[in-house]
Amino acid sequence: MTFSIVGYCPDTGAFGIAITSSSVAVASRCAWTKAGSGVIATQNLTNPHLGPLGLDLLSRGLSETIVRDMLVASDAGRDHRQLMVLGPSGRCAHFTGASALDIHAHASDLNCGAAGNLLSDKSIPERMVFAFCKGADRPFAQRLLDGLHAGLAAGGEIRPLQSAGLLVADNSGWTSIDLRVDLHEAPLDELQRLWDVYRPLHVGYVDRVLAPERYFVPPKE
Repeated sequence: MTFSIVGYCPDTGAFGIAITSSSVAVASRCAWTKAGSGVIATQNLTNPHLGPLGLDLLSRGLSETIVRDMLVASDAGRDHRQLMVLGPSGRCAHFTGASALDIHAHASDLNCGAAGNLLSDKSIPERMVFAFCKGADRPFAQRLLDGLHAGLAAGGEIRPLQSAGLLVADNSGWTSIDLRVDLHEAPLDELQRLWDVYRPLHVGYVDRVLAPERYFVPPKE
């Protein structure tokens, strides 16, 4: 009951995920990213513990494929899970259990991957990846949203969407973009609106982490 796209920007080192679902609070359960390490989507009948565990394994230098295999092996409910693991190599490792909700599918290209379940069409992840890749000159966060928009335009999930989220961890060392929408009639449109508002502020917030001296005003004596 979810479709998502994960991405990596080798130019900036940013990792990110955009996700939407017919269930509420999808980003709080399914989207995980860590600066310098990678990004993980854990969806379908979600096991949120797989996100932090996978990021820890990626931070130790393990490959995406090894991390995926370790996560799957550790999870007794693996047959019901859908996973994507993307690290600094730019290769996305996927897993979909045998009991995952149909219709399910995944697709990937260099530095990105998309997956979904309860989809209206198996081609949706491919269209999401294509939208991300063709927008190489656009801001990274917008490219992730472009992927979601493409997935929705292709039919999206068979149930009405209720929630969406956008997370990006960059060279500031934290998840500097963390936008979420819940219980909304058009969560992706609302998420786009939030990003449009936040985007001009984002650079300043990151800059304050990287160069706080530019913003420090000494107290008057």
